[in-house]
Amino acid sequence: MKLTIIRTGGVPAPLADQYPSYPAMFQGMFERDGAKLAYETVELDAGAPLPDPESLDAILITGSAYGVYDDVAWMEPLRAFIRGAHAARTKMVGICFGHQVIADALGGDVRKSEKGWGLGRHTYQIACRPPFLDAPRASLSVACSHQDQVITPPEGARVVLSSEFTPNAGLHYANGTTLSFQPHPEFSDEYALQLVRLRKGLAEDAVIEKAKASFAKPSDSPLLTRAISRFLAA
Repeated sequence: MKLTIIRTGGVPAPLADQYPSYPAMFQGMFERDGAKLAYETVELDAGAPLPDPESLDAILITGSAYGVYDDVAWMEPLRAFIRGAHAARTKMVGICFGHQVIADALGGDVRKSEKGWGLGRHTYQIACRPPFLDAPRASLSVACSHQDQVITPPEGARVVLSSEFTPNAGLHYANGTTLSFQPHPEFSDEYALQLVRLRKGLAEDAVIEKAKASFAKPSDSPLLTRAISRFLAA
């Protein structure tokens, strides 16, 4: 199976020389899990055209510094691409911004949350268990970095992961071929911690300090990666 990664953003400039691109992070994530995938990247944020979603095996939409409300040239074409992929039942995964823009394109409500920044390792309760999610526990702890949230999921989407801070942190759509998550299983702890440090002065000091301390909790990113791999392979 070939996974087409839609790149919608990049590593922030102060960190760009130290860390791999977001598509490379995802490729490394799947390779560590043992997933048998080939990869191609569409650099949408650099002006590359979107392919016909019906021609693709599977799609992954990355994180981004943009929000669904931003006026960028590729936002509306991306929404149309998502709707086309969903209608064609092409396997599709979204992470962070990808999670948000899929929900937005399919009729949900996405906006900047009044709760402020979500940073560090958050713990999410497993709200339902589709067949691909066989984690042997009631919750998953995974790194996140966001202000925007899916406030209301599209009709028929089931909540898979949920927390008090992010009630709609994981969604499995009614057609069975679309899945998205707010947290970032592709991020290393080192990179996620660097993102926390970059938010100093943007997020409240107490949020920053709590986020730094949260990395003492073990990461469940491999369990979430396994679920995504199983979803793509099903």
